[in-house]
Amino acid sequence: MPNASSLLTAVRARGRRAAGRLVHRGWTWVQGVGAVSNQSPGPYRFRELGDGTKLAFPLGTVFNEQWITIGPFSIIGERVTISAGFVPGLDLGDEPIVRIGGGCVIGRGSHLVGHQSITLGDDVWTGPFVYITDTAHSYHDTELPIGKQWPRNEPVEIGSGSWIGTGAVILPGAKLGRNVVVAANSVVRGEVPDFAVVAGAPAKVVRSWSEAEGWQPPFRHEPPTALPGDLTADQLRELIGWDLRLPGEEA
Repeated sequence: MPNASSLLTAVRARGRRAAGRLVHRGWTWVQGVGAVSNQSPGPYRFRELGDGTKLAFPLGTVFNEQWITIGPFSIIGERVTISAGFVPGLDLGDEPIVRIGGGCVIGRGSHLVGHQSITLGDDVWTGPFVYITDTAHSYHDTELPIGKQWPRNEPVEIGSGSWIGTGAVILPGAKLGRNVVVAANSVVRGEVPDFAVVAGAPAKVVRSWSEAEGWQPPFRHEPPTALPGDLTADQLRELIGWDLRLPGEEA
């Protein structure tokens, strides 16, 4: 027969397991209810929030969202900060400050800090903890703390189809072309042409594509095998096990 001590230990263990399941179920419910979309905007009033777009809960710092637009079917990860202007409550004029296109994925913990203009094209994906800003502190005045000096703003553009790796920093004035790859932990400033790979701090082009020469330097491995052109949506769903229908699309 088990003694009282072992029975008490078993009861406590079962209680902890039950409490753990309850906490996780409750958190999952909170995440679902707290997620922001155009159907469930919570306290936020974005200038534009496209169909199928969702901002995961918990959000990071979001303010002056009236000057932020996000296109359809984008995913904004947990604890992502998106801000427009210096502080909440400003009147920033007629035009949006931060524009995020459709089909974008912004990794958790990333920051988009816009004072003048940040534009992400369609299908821009980032890893976690990416920092994109159009403003930099000035330090010209040696008598004034740097944090109190008027910053320097320059618009930032990231072309459609680009991929920004984990921990990358996109600085004021950066202009990235289409389908640009930014390696993890890179620091990008200036212009980057279409179909280029940049890496380093400061980032430099390490691979690029041209119609005449293709990718240079060449890849050391073969590209993934493309899906057959005649593959139907039903066959693709069966192949990968995902339901690829857009929200509202009939089966």
